[in-house]
Amino acid sequence: MSTGVIIVLIVIVVALVAAVIARLVMARGAGGGQSLKRRFGPEYDRALARHDGDSKAAERELEERVQQHGSLREQPLDPTARERYAVRWTAIQEQFVDSPRDAVVEADRLLAEVAGARGFPAGDRYEEQLSALSVHHAHHVNGYRRVHLAAHPNGAGADRADTEELRESLVEARALFEALTTADRHARDDKAQLRKADRGEEEAAGTTRTDSSRGRSHAPWALNRRHVKGS
Repeated sequence: MSTGVIIVLIVIVVALVAAVIARLVMARGAGGGQSLKRRFGPEYDRALARHDGDSKAAERELEERVQQHGSLREQPLDPTARERYAVRWTAIQEQFVDSPRDAVVEADRLLAEVAGARGFPAGDRYEEQLSALSVHHAHHVNGYRRVHLAAHPNGAGADRADTEELRESLVEARALFEALTTADRHARDDKAQLRKADRGEEEAAGTTRTDSSRGRSHAPWALNRRHVKGS
């Protein structure tokens, strides 16, 4: 084989390799947003709204969260601690009937404590804790956000949330509480879900889970409208 032919073959190979790399880079860029949408679900939409519809800015924020908190390993809860937390959540549920706002404040405190016990940033670093929770429990974290805002209102008149709004925030927060206090087997199921989202193996519609522990609650949850005092 002549030198000229070898040179031509090398050029062709290099061109083919460059084309493959370019396609991979383009595919990764196009699919990154879809992967983030699957992983973060409603949190993706909130980030998008916060950045006025700028998808690139929203995705940069979410990617930074993953880089910062994605390697966090949730610590297991021993059965005694799990039961103790369940008893406290039931007490909050009962307290809500007579004192909705105090119940919401206590729920905020309990969620922060449980998250800290699972290895997330401590509750006195709320924003950092919320960011980490959004990476690992994206489909449940908004209830905690709502409860925290109700427990720590800002601005004149911000503490005037009505009982129904408080009830809804507490009901939504239950999903995160159960996700944090379920057995490790269910926690592994959630991790598997995140890995599938990262690989892009599931359709977006199949990745949204409204309650990963439905039917496995440690305590009966009955904060329905009939439990709102005066309704």
